[in-house]
Amino acid sequence: MTAELVRGQNHPLSQARLEIRISAGTPVAAAAALSDENGRIHGTEWVAHPGAPVQPGLEVSRQAAADHRLAVDLDAMTEAVHRVSVLLALPAPDGGAGPARFGAVAAPFVAVTGLDGTEVASYTITGLDLESAVVALELYRRQGAWKVRAVGQGYAGGLAELFADQGLAEAAQLASGIDEAVARGLARSVQAPPPRTSEGDRSRQAAAPAVGPDQGAAPQGAPGPVPPSYGGQPSGGQGGPQPAYGGATDPHAASVGPVNYSHPGRQRSAPPPPPPTAPPAQPGQPARPVAGDATGWSMEERLYNQVWGMFEDLARTTAAYRSAVDFAESRMDKELEQALSDPRSRIGGQGDAAREAARARYSQLVDQARASLDRDVAQLVAEAEVVEPALPPAFARWDNPCWHAYRVPMEIPMALRLGDLRLPEAEPIRIPMLLRLPLERGLWIDSGRTDSLDGSFTDSHDMRRLAMDTAVAHAARLLAVYPAGEFTVHVVDPAGSGARALAPLTQTGVLAGPPAQGAAGVTEVLARLTQRVDLVQMALRGGAPDALPPGFDTSQQLLIVNDFPHGFDDRAVNQLRYLVDEGPSVGVHLMMVADREESAGYGPLLDPLWRALLRLTPVPDDHLADPWVGHAWTYEPPAVPHGSEVLRQVLTKVAEARRTGNR
Repeated sequence: MTAELVRGQNHPLSQARLEIRISAGTPVAAAAALSDENGRIHGTEWVAHPGAPVQPGLEVSRQAAADHRLAVDLDAMTEAVHRVSVLLALPAPDGGAGPARFGAVAAPFVAVTGLDGTEVASYTITGLDLESAVVALELYRRQGAWKVRAVGQGYAGGLAELFADQGLAEAAQLASGIDEAVARGLARSVQAPPPRTSEGDRSRQAAAPAVGPDQGAAPQGAPGPVPPSYGGQPSGGQGGPQPAYGGATDPHAASVGPVNYSHPGRQRSAPPPPPPTAPPAQPGQPARPVAGDATGWSMEERLYNQVWGMFEDLARTTAAYRSAVDFAESRMDKELEQALSDPRSRIGGQGDAAREAARARYSQLVDQARASLDRDVAQLVAEAEVVEPALPPAFARWDNPCWHAYRVPMEIPMALRLGDLRLPEAEPIRIPMLLRLPLERGLWIDSGRTDSLDGSFTDSHDMRRLAMDTAVAHAARLLAVYPAGEFTVHVVDPAGSGARALAPLTQTGVLAGPPAQGAAGVTEVLARLTQRVDLVQMALRGGAPDALPPGFDTSQQLLIVNDFPHGFDDRAVNQLRYLVDEGPSVGVHLMMVADREESAGYGPLLDPLWRALLRLTPVPDDHLADPWVGHAWTYEPPAVPHGSEVLRQVLTKVAEARRTGNR
């Protein structure tokens, strides 16, 4: 099974000949650097880059691209080489064009695969902001064997700062040479997918393969950017077209040309089957939507990309509508001002006629914009009607029939549905809010809000109950989408106020233990999880994960905290902050059910804690904004149908799979 790495985590490599697949939402330059046991690069000849794409055991692309295939032969590395670092850099902006920092684009995705396309390990590089160059991952020797480690170290100073940090004396010259090589080949770069087609046809076409002058068949186009708060670059699938390139086996072989590492008797792995196509549409009508018609290497990835494509479409069409309305208002204001400033318009009925004409033009422009928005929304509604029933459990609502045939999965899904998103101008359409897995930040279920968007009032007692119900629904879905035994949930409920809401978890036996109560229970659970974070961090930093104690639980951990700060002293608060900051990188996550106002006595001490958590609400709330146009999206929490036993049935199957080991 593929190892989905988080920053700092490593994984053993059983093959010497590998391919490193890179997917980004924008063209990036890829390079690979060789270094010694201290991480130092001894010279420019130790770096494979677009200007010198072939080095012993390495071959990289000669151009910037949204997708890359890097070939690595670890057996061809000399004894002096102890690390192979995979580097990504944004091309230097030309006249202001192109992104200048990774924080402005979708999180890059890197996968290590065998030559047959079998994925060994993958890593989504998140948390970048001002950086324009990043060490994505490294392959390194450890006691005679090779391993891969997720690094994700970014540099705001670009490649020059990156190379200087690795001890290369010619850092600035090499970075400049790479920029020049990238600029020469930028015209050949593989771009992100083209915008949606016009004339109301928003169907997502499969990307055709594009063959570059220095690459084999690589899929052209990566998914468009997604909001970093909700998601990232989709993970790769199960293999794909394998280019026949590799690195030379000795320093003099580069002049002869790259070595073909493919086995002469091995069949190339086939590209993914084409996505389903819609039946022919009537003349003048848009194509009928089809579930899974986006790009991707699996149906799960296609549906994931299709959902985010719908999100992008709704964001764009709503932005166009709002822009048109703003333009109509400004134009009407200008025309009215001109009419009032002209003394001749004040005589007789000329002024009234001018004002009526201005208002009529305003109404015409707004009506045209609304008609365009309604057309786009109607098509998105039609798409949602075919996509929603096709979603797998991790992406589906609780009322989806797929839960009735639920089985504990064998692999971790790409993402998890946390609820729905909508905009006020497009009430009929709901977009699933998908969050990439594994979790990279904690969740905060805000129990302090007492009014709703519809003007209704919810008292504090009901809000606490709704918040705990929402937290249990999220925890149940996390337990349901992970393989048996790979996700563990702990609960801290100091006053026992969440007992009723926690019943589906406690009665089915899926919790690690009974909910901890009182100050002593809080102290015991926090101490245990803090120690776990310390142990895993020490093992990862020392490169010896096998040194963990026998019987150590390596599953992902979730701590649900109810009624914070009740039962927490200063030490417990500091431990909680530590878990929020350090826990996600080693698989320890937090779900807070709390009212921020109740912890106001701590002052600004807890501000970093709240900022580090993704705030969700138990009632609809318009607090989430996308980074493209700044829309305030209304978040709707997941709702379990009234009277439904789906939650308890699913959790019962999870508990049974844990006991028997069956899936």
